[in-house]
Amino acid sequence: MKRVADIVFAFVLFAGAVTLWAQTPQSQFVPAESIPKQEVAPGPLLYGAYAFVWGALVVYLFLLWRRIGRVERELADVNRRLAGK
Repeated sequence: MKRVADIVFAFVLFAGAVTLWAQTPQSQFVPAESIPKQEVAPGPLLYGAYAFVWGALVVYLFLLWRRIGRVERELADVNRRLAGK
């Protein structure tokens, strides 16, 4: 478990370093009024991300449902064997 925590810590540290490295200092202040206003619609990447998360959730719940069914069958089998003795 300690090794997993070390790996996660190293990943977070690396991600933070990359984020700091990628930031470039802004040379001049730009007021918000001078930025042209445009309406930005959610793109296909956002829809794809939501679809992926919902799909992963459905697959996880399906696998969990099957695993619980298998455990219930095994428990019923053990109860039958114990009742038979």
